[in-house]
Amino acid sequence: MEIYKDISNTQNKKFQELLNDKFSKIKIEEGKILTGKISKITEKHVYLLIDGLKSEAIIDISEIKTTYPGKEIKENQKLDVFLEKIEDPRTGEVIVSASKAQKIKGFYTLEKAFEAGEIIKGKFVSKIKGGLIGSHIDTGTLFFVPGSQVDTKILKSFDHLFGVELDFKIIKIDKIRGNILCSRREVISSFKKEDKAKILEKYKVGDIIKNAVVKGYTSFGCFFEINNEIDCLVHLQEISYSRINHPDEIFSIGEKHDLKIIAIDNEKIQISCSIKALTPDPFENISNYEVGKIYKAKVIKVVDYGAFCELQPGLTCLLHSSEISWGKKNVVPSKFFKINDLIDCIITDIDKDKKRIAISHKLVKDNPYEIFEKKYPINSELNCKIASIKDFSIYLNIPELDIDGFLHANDLSYTSKPEDEIKKYTIGDEIKVKVLEIKTKEQKIKFGIKQLQEDPFDIFKDKKVNDVITVQVKSTSPKGLMVSPQGSKYEILIKKNQIAINAEDARSNRFVSGDRIDAAISEINFEKRKIALSIKLLEEMQNKEAVSKFSSPLSGKNLPFSSLSEKLDTNNKKKEDN
Repeated sequence: MEIYKDISNTQNKKFQELLNDKFSKIKIEEGKILTGKISKITEKHVYLLIDGLKSEAIIDISEIKTTYPGKEIKENQKLDVFLEKIEDPRTGEVIVSASKAQKIKGFYTLEKAFEAGEIIKGKFVSKIKGGLIGSHIDTGTLFFVPGSQVDTKILKSFDHLFGVELDFKIIKIDKIRGNILCSRREVISSFKKEDKAKILEKYKVGDIIKNAVVKGYTSFGCFFEINNEIDCLVHLQEISYSRINHPDEIFSIGEKHDLKIIAIDNEKIQISCSIKALTPDPFENISNYEVGKIYKAKVIKVVDYGAFCELQPGLTCLLHSSEISWGKKNVVPSKFFKINDLIDCIITDIDKDKKRIAISHKLVKDNPYEIFEKKYPINSELNCKIASIKDFSIYLNIPELDIDGFLHANDLSYTSKPEDEIKKYTIGDEIKVKVLEIKTKEQKIKFGIKQLQEDPFDIFKDKKVNDVITVQVKSTSPKGLMVSPQGSKYEILIKKNQIAINAEDARSNRFVSGDRIDAAISEINFEKRKIALSIKLLEEMQNKEAVSKFSSPLSGKNLPFSSLSEKLDTNNKKKEDN
């Protein structure tokens, strides 16, 4: 960003460089925390100057007082805010929030404390179901303390703890939801640093720890308590040989697991452990497994997107929800499996480099779409039950195969509007349909109902433009005539301007319902199922035919001057010859 360009003297050029450098460092982006200076305070608002913004930011004074309770607000005081909108499209104002800035800053502060294992200061501010809400002293960030984590012993009342500054240990942080879980019990039961150092002397690298208890987890690993005396970290990469996105996929608070000590830091008084080190790398024997073969797998964890299974201890694989069932869409894995279930599966992929295995449960069974295609080829007819109805579609269940097919509203009727026709159906109805399309690979079946009936448009299959047909008037309107060909329910609109050649006769009220009239085909499109009729065109065709008939060389011979033109032509020819 260049502030000045046309500056000649040296002194001004130096000022230009300094000014450009100053502004080049200012990066204004929505979704960032910025620091501003309070320029004015009124009864209702606080005005804030922020470098890089063309106008002042305005904040409701009640938000400031809520965000910083008991803190005096003065002009020229610096204040951090969260930039939501540089310019509101409705008002043109800058939209900022002091409370959001405070919440974000507080969350990051506590996240760093959590990663460092630091103790934080806070106060209990309210009681809710299951525990207490605490507030961080420095940032005001709220956190939750379960009732079991308030103290080492059961308390009949928590009243004496409110308003008192207390120590807490962060045991879990959820970045997605912005939730922070803390424990006062962990602090109370913890030992002094000197005591921990003495405890650490009991352990060495390679020791096997039995029944370590899961105390908390984060995105980078899981925390365990060893022998009720010291905590350790199992890094995400040390949990399993298989890929894990988050420890909560494998562990739950309070679970017990065996660990192996892989590192001890005497300065930080920290122990690093491993779970996967207790077992040999299962991928060393991956040659025992083949893609495409059926194996038994044990369900060890059920998640929203599938299930983690073991082919053997330590050899974990993912069964994605899309590979659970042939017929069910948007599968809920917990409705199919529970932990420790033994299921049949087929290995679909083995990635030795990334140490990943993918399996399928549905492939163990025959593909029902292939069975359907053999039993019900295209144009077959069958009865199905309506499973669900959307705005312009009906989904039909095939009970014998437990799969669904699709019926579009356009395939319900040849004559009625789709939006009107679909309203005639309800969930649970059994209806007869015709198979229109089968896509086995895509697992799609398309049905139709109107295809079971004779297409009324077939009456025109031998017709062409200028052909004349007889139609019956169904109704009249200012727009024209609604007619149907004889022996058909197909309705066609003869527009008002196509009723007659003479504009005076082009009136729909000349006709009544039930009248039979002739009309010519003015347009026909079999692909678009479109046809246009015209009485006017028929009259023009009849007039042309009449003119052609009565203007022949023989017509008019009985008139007195019928041979006059012929005699004149003969005389003129003789003169030219002479």
